[in-house]
Amino acid sequence: MGNPHHLAHWYPTAAYLYILGLDALALAWEYLRRHPDYRLDWLRRARRPDAAQRWGLRLLEDPALDAREAYPAWVPGHDAVVQLYPDADPPQGATTFAFWRIPGHKQLLHDGKGLMLIARSPGHWQRFVLAPGLEDGMAVAHAYRGRGVTHAPDTPAPMARPRPPPAALLELHTLQALDATLAGASSRDVAEGLFGADAVVDWYSDGGLRSKVRRLARRGDALMRGGYRRLAQLSPLEKGRFEGDAKRP
Repeated sequence: MGNPHHLAHWYPTAAYLYILGLDALALAWEYLRRHPDYRLDWLRRARRPDAAQRWGLRLLEDPALDAREAYPAWVPGHDAVVQLYPDADPPQGATTFAFWRIPGHKQLLHDGKGLMLIARSPGHWQRFVLAPGLEDGMAVAHAYRGRGVTHAPDTPAPMARPRPPPAALLELHTLQALDATLAGASSRDVAEGLFGADAVVDWYSDGGLRSKVRRLARRGDALMRGGYRRLAQLSPLEKGRFEGDAKRP
């Protein structure tokens, strides 16, 4: 018989390779969507229409969708989200808003308050909020949080950079370890899934590998239970709020 863990959803590392191309906001969603209480709120959304605010969202997003398919409407505030306005007083030769020149797969969505444009290509994400009245071909100005409105030197300016490879690999391993832990896998099984069967031959004598796996599992749990807010540049939860939820398995 083959190893039954090969049939587990968390076991094939190849299924997590898309994590390497995610930016901070997309990673925040990956951690949040795994939270058992978030998933419960999604199922009860008809009875709890205000539940999204608790998680830092305007609207609840389906946790079954990973970051390649989901476009969660985060509460505004992240530096990677740029607001685009029609430039009422453009300089000579002003750059115009050119929708089709934006590189990558483009998605337009309404988050309940405004129209958002997300452009995604491998290792590169761009997010924009489009002001009412902005049309293709208009002179455009960018509004950067904390810096006000500026004439755009080019359109659009890339705001989300690829994460450094070591950091991206850490997120891949953390999410894989988190999924395995949530599925009830042992630390040894997690190590085999992440690092291969050869790595766990001396499992009981290799305390370093056991410690590494435990750290990954703890990190994933912490990011799922509130740490994702730092990735999304959301304010931390006030002490005491939702503590009961955070402690529930």
